[in-house]
Amino acid sequence: QVNLVESGGGSVQAGGSLRLSCAASGSTFGTYHMGWFRQAPGKEREFVAAMHRSGSPTYSADSVKGRFTISRDNAKSTLYLQMNSLKPEDTAVYYCAADLASISYYSRPDKYDYWGQGTQVTVSS
Repeated sequence: QVNLVESGGGSVQAGGSLRLSCAASGSTFGTYHMGWFRQAPGKEREFVAAMHRSGSPTYSADSVKGRFTISRDNAKSTLYLQMNSLKPEDTAVYYCAADLASISYYSRPDKYDYWGQGTQVTVSS
């Protein structure tokens, strides 16, 4: 079992940047494929980005390509999401998630085994 704790959320103006972190504990971080998801009020949880346990390949939603970058430091048991050129529509609670089995279904939240508690990101226009 792995415990995940997100941090780094906050309020920023459109065009700004934030870096989210997801600290893992309780199990070997490097054995998990990792993903970022987000959920805005009244909407379903949606895929943002994912990364194979080895660090490659990575996957991103079309809505964030070219703006968001997922990365990981297995030595620090930490997952990151660098978010640049933020837009008001990026406002949501952001969650990191861990999948032990396969990266094949990286965009499906039901395929992930463990979730963090989320961190709020608010982008004002």
